[in-house]
Amino acid sequence: MLSSSVDFSGRPFHFIGIGGIGMSALAHVLACRGIPVSGSDLSLSHITRRLESKGAYIFNKQQAENISFFTTLHGGEATQLPQVVCSTAIREDNLEFREAKALGCPVFHRSDILAGLMNERKGIAIAGTHGKTTTSSITGYLLLKAGVDPTIIIGGEVSAWGGNAYEGKSEYVVAEADESDGSLVKLSSYIGVITNIELDHPDHYSSLDQIVDIFEQFVAKCGTVIGSVDCPTVRDQIKPEIGYSLDASSGADYIATNITEAAEGTTAEIIERGESLGMVTVPLLGLHNLSNALAGIAVARQLGVSFEAIAQHLPNFEGAARRFDYRGLHNDILFIDDYAHHPTEIVATLAAAEVQRSGKLPSGTPRKVVAVFQPHRYSRASTLLNEFSTAFERADRVIVTDIYSAGEKNTSGITGERVTAAIARHNPNTEYQATLEAVTRSLSTTLSPGDIVIFLTAGNLNQIIPNVMKAYQPVLQPEAALT
Repeated sequence: MLSSSVDFSGRPFHFIGIGGIGMSALAHVLACRGIPVSGSDLSLSHITRRLESKGAYIFNKQQAENISFFTTLHGGEATQLPQVVCSTAIREDNLEFREAKALGCPVFHRSDILAGLMNERKGIAIAGTHGKTTTSSITGYLLLKAGVDPTIIIGGEVSAWGGNAYEGKSEYVVAEADESDGSLVKLSSYIGVITNIELDHPDHYSSLDQIVDIFEQFVAKCGTVIGSVDCPTVRDQIKPEIGYSLDASSGADYIATNITEAAEGTTAEIIERGESLGMVTVPLLGLHNLSNALAGIAVARQLGVSFEAIAQHLPNFEGAARRFDYRGLHNDILFIDDYAHHPTEIVATLAAAEVQRSGKLPSGTPRKVVAVFQPHRYSRASTLLNEFSTAFERADRVIVTDIYSAGEKNTSGITGERVTAAIARHNPNTEYQATLEAVTRSLSTTLSPGDIVIFLTAGNLNQIIPNVMKAYQPVLQPEAALT
């Protein structure tokens, strides 16, 4: 049984799995407030090093002794037993979790901490099946640049504030609201944003109706709801108070029209309740990112940010890591890392790549898009197999790996080979490379100048990108190294 009342007055927090993208963001905000923070993670990284620089104490082992750290530090006072935070990924047989329960520590789910932080201020909760990280990043960025100075808690890293969290001084908190486990219903938000609603987590939901019900509970606790009316489910079942759209005939409160897509980004005219505000440039590819930016614009306008400030700062937004993230250009081969793992996200990402490859090579031949896909979770691959099968039609070549389980058991018998066969029925230039080593070997010898290689994964596929790029980097000759 998890505790229900979070204490932000100075009692320590201990995070089991502190290096995770969601857990670390919360730990960062607490550490910046001067609250004692510790945590454990089996994989130390630049994220845990950043937390250490803010005063957090990091253990590289998950062991029962970690829980008593602050008790020992403060002379064994019972009041210093930490508040223990875990995510859905932490199981009850985890040694630290068991010790926390045995000692009587308050134990919270990650979402309880987020709810506590948002509910004590004016929360701006960004929800939806797709686009949460980009939309919350743009929203936070616009408010930060306009001087609103919000606290920002997101599921991706943004260079503008050097990570996945920022502790602001104002009364506003911008954060992602996660529907994957239903925890978004804990949030009471000043403004709620819904980008779209689809079935994406069949491990937790059996139907779209169940997801809609969760979003309706979320809406009931929002002061104002801003939603994309381009999503029929949002438009017809949520009925947001403030709508935004890329369709000029939609009648939405905020409309992006006169749209021009180019390799440098997208420009559009912004219409606010029937009146033109002017033109903006979104330095991200794809109409889906224009829609995400439009949501951020709608939020900023609700908080009184001038359109002049929006138009000035939005072109400088660099995006969140792993969202059409440029990793390198070697031998005229472009390497892109993208978090897309749902069919709708893959279609949007490959559509964005169409703009990138619109320019032809000096030989007159068009650039080719190589999609490298690591399916994420057995339940998703099995439930959405038909949708995955048609999602890669824009790619010139597709490589599929084994499924990244994310800790799931394979109850359906789905395999990477079955996913490959389904995609190959619609795109015959599809191949199966079971392991990351096999993918690396294949890509290291078969790419050509002009190719655009997109790594699509919510798992660990992107780990191979440096090695693949290395195969196409020029070799420094010994005599050149001496000059």
